[in-house]
Amino acid sequence: MVPATDPPRDTQATIDYQAIQASEEFRTLRSRHRSFAFPLAVAFLVWYFAYVLLADYAHDFMSTPVIGHINMGVILGLAQFVTTFGITMWYVSYANRKLDPLATSIRSDIEGADSGEHEEAHS
Repeated sequence: MVPATDPPRDTQATIDYQAIQASEEFRTLRSRHRSFAFPLAVAFLVWYFAYVLLADYAHDFMSTPVIGHINMGVILGLAQFVTTFGITMWYVSYANRKLDPLATSIRSDIEGADSGEHEEAHS
């Protein structure tokens, strides 16, 4: 079943996806996404694996009491959740400011050019 937001099937063949991918606007969008997402993903994975390695090999450090029965392991474990939510909020903010306007522009260009070609083909 085709979602209602997709263009009709007969118009999809007229879209030159390779030209869109080669366009400066699309390259900018891809570059912005990659320059944000990849370094952040690497940083988070380093942080995550550091936590796993500390939990496995640094028992004395991870069992160091901080407040009452709360130790470093619990604090760093909870920090994993906080980091995940923080990264998500940061990405959403970045996408709203830098990616979505450009993606909307590209989509509008495609839909505008496509509807113009579609109308010409049926006139």
